[in-house]
Amino acid sequence: MSQTGRVLIAADKFKGSLTAVEVAAHVTEGLRRARPGLDVEALPVADGGDGTVAAAVAGGFERREVEVTGPLGAPVTAAYALSGSTAIVEMAEASGLQLLPEGVFAPLTATTHGSGELLLAAVAAGATTIVLGVGGSATTDGGAGMLAALGARFLDAAGQPLAPGGGPLRELAEADLTGLDPRLRDVDVVLASDVDNPLTGPTGAAAVYGPQKGASEEDVATLDAALAHYARVLEGAVGPRAAQCAAAPGAGAAGGIGYGALVGLDATFRPGIEVLLEVLGFAPALERAALVITGEGSMDAQTLHGKAPAGVAAASRAAGKPVVAVCGRLAIDEAAVREAGIGAVYPLTSVEPDPERCMANAGPLLERVAERLANEHL
Repeated sequence: MSQTGRVLIAADKFKGSLTAVEVAAHVTEGLRRARPGLDVEALPVADGGDGTVAAAVAGGFERREVEVTGPLGAPVTAAYALSGSTAIVEMAEASGLQLLPEGVFAPLTATTHGSGELLLAAVAAGATTIVLGVGGSATTDGGAGMLAALGARFLDAAGQPLAPGGGPLRELAEADLTGLDPRLRDVDVVLASDVDNPLTGPTGAAAVYGPQKGASEEDVATLDAALAHYARVLEGAVGPRAAQCAAAPGAGAAGGIGYGALVGLDATFRPGIEVLLEVLGFAPALERAALVITGEGSMDAQTLHGKAPAGVAAASRAAGKPVVAVCGRLAIDEAAVREAGIGAVYPLTSVEPDPERCMANAGPLLERVAERLANEHL
C-alpha cells in the first residue's frame, strides 16, 4: 500500500543499542534518503520502563536532575521529567539494574529508597499528577524502600528500622504508614507498567523477575515468603486493602514497587504505553499522520502484551491509520504481528543476520531498512 503525507515515527528504544530518540533520527535519515523532503514527525515513546524520562523530555518535558540513594545505597544522579504540574518519574533512574556495577547483583538487599526520594523531588517541584513508570528494577523490596523514603516506618521485633532490601522483610514486625509526607494526599499517582503480575506466588515479583536480578532458586523462595509476610503485616496497618492490593494487577511490577504504590500511595494502575501516549500528545500527532512507524529492539511474544509497539498499533488502528514496524530482531510470526495491527515489520536481521553486528551497527542498518520501508510504503 502506497502512502503519501506525513510519517509519524513512534518507536521505543532498541535496548543496548539506540535510544528512542536515536531510533527516530536514523529512521528519518533512511526515509529521506529514499524520499527527499518527506514530512516526518518524531514522537519517541516508552512503556514505563527505562527510557521513559528520555521519551518525555523528547516530547517537550523539562529534565530535572537530583541526587538520590541508588539500589546499593550509594548516591546516584537520577532524572525525572516535568511539564506544568505533571511529572514523569522513572524508578529505573534511581533503582534500576543499569545502576549496578557489571556482574554485581543484590537480589536480597537492593532498595527502592531512591525512587521515593525522586517522587519527593517531583512533589517539591509542584507536581500534582505523577506518572510512576516502573520496570528495569534491580530491586525486590515490595516498594518498602520507596515508602520509607516518603515517611513510612518499617520496624523489626526490637523496634529497630529494617535493613534495606526484600530479604529483611522477613523480619518485619510493625509497619506504620501514618508518617507518609502529607503533600502526597494532594497528588494523583499513576502506576505505569507493561506487566500486570500480582505481588507473590508463581506469577509474582520474585518468581518471574527475581532470576533476572541475580536471585537463585533459594533467593526466590526467600523473597516470595518475605513479600507475603510484608503484605500480612501491612494488612495489620491499613486493613483488608493490603491483601486486595497484593493480588491486584501491577502489584508485582518492578520487584513489587507496584504494590508499594498501590497500597501506600493509592496509585491507579494503567498500562504504561497507554499513559505515555496520552501524556506525550500521541492523539494529535496521529491525526496529522498518513503512516505510523513503530518498533523496539526485540519484537517477541512480550511485545504483544502491553509493550510500546502494541500500544501504538492499537491506537493507530482505532484511528484508521496504517502501521509498520522496525526492530532489531523479529521473534514472532507474521500472522501474530498482523493481528496486532502492524502491516509489515522490518528487522535489522533481514540485512545483517549476525545479532552482535546488528547491535554494534544498529544505526546504519536501521537507515537501510527505513530506506527499504520507504520504497515499499511511500
